[in-house]
Amino acid sequence: MDFIYTPLYSLNAESSGFSNIHDAGPEAPGLPFFKTPGKLGYYFPAEFAPHSGTWLSWPHKEASWPGKINDIYPYYAQFIKAVSEGEKVNINVNDEAMKSFAIKCLEEADVDISKIAFFMHPTNDAWCRDHGPAFLINPKADHKKIIVDWGYNAWGNKYPPFNLDDIIPTLIANEYNIPVFHPGIVMEGGSVEFNGAGTLLTSTACLLNPNRNPQLNQQQIEAYLRHYYGVEQILWVSEGIVGDDTDGHIDDTVRFVNEDTVLTVVEENKSDENYALLQTNLKELKQMRLLNGKQLNIIELPMPDAVVYEDQRLPASYANFYIANAAVIVPTYRCRQDDIALQLIGDCFPDRKVVGIDSTDLIWGLGSFHCLSQQEPLV
Repeated sequence: MDFIYTPLYSLNAESSGFSNIHDAGPEAPGLPFFKTPGKLGYYFPAEFAPHSGTWLSWPHKEASWPGKINDIYPYYAQFIKAVSEGEKVNINVNDEAMKSFAIKCLEEADVDISKIAFFMHPTNDAWCRDHGPAFLINPKADHKKIIVDWGYNAWGNKYPPFNLDDIIPTLIANEYNIPVFHPGIVMEGGSVEFNGAGTLLTSTACLLNPNRNPQLNQQQIEAYLRHYYGVEQILWVSEGIVGDDTDGHIDDTVRFVNEDTVLTVVEENKSDENYALLQTNLKELKQMRLLNGKQLNIIELPMPDAVVYEDQRLPASYANFYIANAAVIVPTYRCRQDDIALQLIGDCFPDRKVVGIDSTDLIWGLGSFHCLSQQEPLV
């Protein structure tokens, strides 16, 4: 079996101190691991750790919100306003015309444009959680921050073309003049969740789907996660929610709110098709132990009423919230569970305000605020 490895690329590779030294991992014999971020002391911080900024890709693909793309911009601008009150917001745009349109939308929402930076990085679509940069940090290293550029194939080649999205992390690394690692396999930011203390949560429904990395088994995928995210432990739940075209991203089901606490969505209605799926996840979470031997502290989060548009069940979930420096931005869906979800999430973040923003139109794109954003950690 052949394994693809694209060596570390850096604008100043010779002077960076990085080199392509063979360092195969014993947990997956035969995999050609070189000097990887984990071996060099880098790790992916939890989302609730301090950010230096947030990265977005301005929405422009009408096919992602057929018949509704113009309806989403006011809500998207509200999201940017809430994030920008506590950190810089970096936005990838295709050209000057898109930048001008974005500024117009943001000014209409009373966003402080001085908090926004635009980058001429053309994209195919808006889902920056999945195609954006994975920032890892090592405060003791010469390069305190690096980028991992995973392969991206639009969730199993569902929505070509994706060639522009696939290179976004390297473009940002070039902009910052920092090292970038290319593991050579497909991985999406929405498929992984971190507690910042060595543990990564994911789902078998997504990461073991043959439309991503059919050449790799579970043990080999875990080895890549350890080496390129700098984690020690991989915990797996089974399922995603109905309507999720990503094949079960974890950011719609289970989220860390601190090192040992997760919020996980549950469906109360036993006749709903999400009920059994989410009960399976809940049972699995209760059996897990963290690196320190502790059980997870599990907080159950309700699901909203089903959101159906043009006879399609959409992946509406309160778990797709985004943790920014000054706020936690939560998608809402015009139902009675909105207030319950906002209260439960707010209780988990007493030092941040909780901002609910209507996501009923946004979710027609099959994702919400977490799917649209990627944090850049402060170091």
